[in-house]
Amino acid sequence: MPVLPGSPPIEIVLKRSAQARRFSLRVSRLDGRVTLSLPARAREAEAMAFARAQEGWLRETLAGMPVQAGVGIGTAVPVEGRLLVLVSATGRGVRVEGDSLLVPGDPAQAGVRAGAFLKALARERLVAASDRYAAMIGRRVERVTLRDTRSRWGSCARDGSLMYSWRLVMAPASVLDYVAAHEVAHMVEMNHSDRFWAVVERLYPGWQPQRKWLHTEGQGLHSFRFGD
Repeated sequence: MPVLPGSPPIEIVLKRSAQARRFSLRVSRLDGRVTLSLPARAREAEAMAFARAQEGWLRETLAGMPVQAGVGIGTAVPVEGRLLVLVSATGRGVRVEGDSLLVPGDPAQAGVRAGAFLKALARERLVAASDRYAAMIGRRVERVTLRDTRSRWGSCARDGSLMYSWRLVMAPASVLDYVAAHEVAHMVEMNHSDRFWAVVERLYPGWQPQRKWLHTEGQGLHSFRFGD
């Protein structure tokens, strides 16, 4: 993988494309990956010269990315839009109490246990929301799968199976509901046409603020590392 030297060095993924007519750089707002698209027959040396010319912009953009931090006792993490502080506790299960997320057991495993709690909560919330919206259009959800996806918040297969990022449970509840409505709407329209957005509006009227939240704040949900 080519590297742009400096402090720190920047790894660059080269992506050749028969459709590309010029060089273009993209920095993923989710994981900071730098991708340089180039025409199929362009020379790598020319591509890296282009990257060097954009080095100032690259470093400024990367510096603004959220830093991934490990989660442990004392860490504040968002749960359904509320910041809760992880606190050592007795008992068997992780639970919410006031502004705290009580985590029993070995403090060294607090991040892993908190992550497991969030995934279970995400499944509960997303299954319920998906079933609710599917009923509104006379459809049935076949399966809900949770992943830690960085490229999308959800997807819908033609057989009615839905996939979501479990990190949606960290966002405000209205954002999670919007994403569920969005993916269920694909059961009717497997596209993003005007007809599709009409279905979204029917399921979740006034969805625009939630979509905007994902674009402006969603990347921050990936800055927490739960140790799993």
